[in-house]
Amino acid sequence: MGNIMVLGSISTDFVVTADRRPETGETITGKDFTTTFGGKGANQAVASARLGGHVSMVGTVGNDLFGTELIENLKRNRIDTSNVERVTHLPSGSAHITIVDGDNAIIYIPGANNAFESARLQNLETELEKVELMVIQNEVPQEIVEAVIGLCFEKGVKVLYNPAPARTVDEALLEKVTFMTPNESEYKIMFPELSLSEGIKKYPGKLIVTLGSKGVCYHDGSVERNVPAYVVGPVDTTGAGDTFNGAFAVGIASGLDIEASLQLGNLAAALSVQKFGAQGGMPTLAELKENEHYEKTWNLE
Repeated sequence: MGNIMVLGSISTDFVVTADRRPETGETITGKDFTTTFGGKGANQAVASARLGGHVSMVGTVGNDLFGTELIENLKRNRIDTSNVERVTHLPSGSAHITIVDGDNAIIYIPGANNAFESARLQNLETELEKVELMVIQNEVPQEIVEAVIGLCFEKGVKVLYNPAPARTVDEALLEKVTFMTPNESEYKIMFPELSLSEGIKKYPGKLIVTLGSKGVCYHDGSVERNVPAYVVGPVDTTGAGDTFNGAFAVGIASGLDIEASLQLGNLAAALSVQKFGAQGGMPTLAELKENEHYEKTWNLE
């Protein structure tokens, strides 16, 4: 399996479970509160590592207790943290999540994740020579996202770009990514003038749109394809998309084709939503192999 590098956010999730969300000015009583590890970058790194991926993390945390715990969590998941820096002028990032009937709403506070400086990219050039796939999201500054994608393109490194949270992106930048994985709402923000069918046809084998319980769609260059989701009763959908992306990355880094990698991503995501927490439900490779839908032809080790 090739090496996976994840450049992205590292945060703490503060999660509230309630029967409903309050109206403006209203106070309601919740059912539960917990603190978990999160950040789209860290989530995707953990998802990959638990499935046997060789993962290194590039990111920034604050010089606070949360930052210490965030780094230790990555290490416990066998992730190389030598490129995780600490800053003193900003706190570690956080996300405040409300869960109602298994679905989540999130307020994200970047904190130290916005402290990533372009000067650090010079240190990555040599390391990219050992990387098969770069995974990146939009929870770090846009100029960093663009610079990293450009650098990987120059070095011939594949890029999995998960454009979340969604923002408009220059078309020239999209030509440099290998895979792009917005969900349905993110797709509409990025491509407001293109129907889903038109968009995936414009970027065959590149644009992969996740549709929740409806699975994943993409265009293979000849026809539009849909990879069905596995039907489960969700407990907490937080982190499902990150689990999908992390597992998809493992599939690609292992040499699987797009279809098989998407099936792998869907299965891992289905397992993840049956437990609480973005990372809490992310399956290990052993758990994945125990599932009846695991394909032995994936040959993951």
